[in-house]
Amino acid sequence: MRAILIKQKCVEALKGEAHMPATLSAAEKTKMNDKALSALILCLGDKVLREVAKEKTIVSMWTKLDSLYMTKSLVHKQCLKQQLYFNRMMDNKSIMEQLSEFNKIIDDLGNIDVNLEDEDKTLHLLCALPKSLENFKDALL
Repeated sequence: MRAILIKQKCVEALKGEAHMPATLSAAEKTKMNDKALSALILCLGDKVLREVAKEKTIVSMWTKLDSLYMTKSLVHKQCLKQQLYFNRMMDNKSIMEQLSEFNKIIDDLGNIDVNLEDEDKTLHLLCALPKSLENFKDALL
């Protein structure tokens, strides 16, 4: 998301109007804030948007999103690790969809500074394979 704000030339809005460059007029600061807020809103899904709908500034919305999705608490880490450890693929879902779910868990862990070695990721992925691929798993291990 930060990359989109940089591309839109409104990443400075994340600092708040008081911390924007003094060379900007009040109208320019407001315009930058509105531009950043609209860019952020357009990137959010319905579920996430409902969580932050009451926020009226880019700073408050960014802070709310950070608190909701980038929490580095022990409980959050443990929940994500549990999702990874108990992640099991099913025969009735596409492999690509399940790989996407697996990668999302890995990315979420990385976002809260829980980095896994490639070897550990591979092992978790192999352990998540369905029973129908047991022979494949055994051949790789």
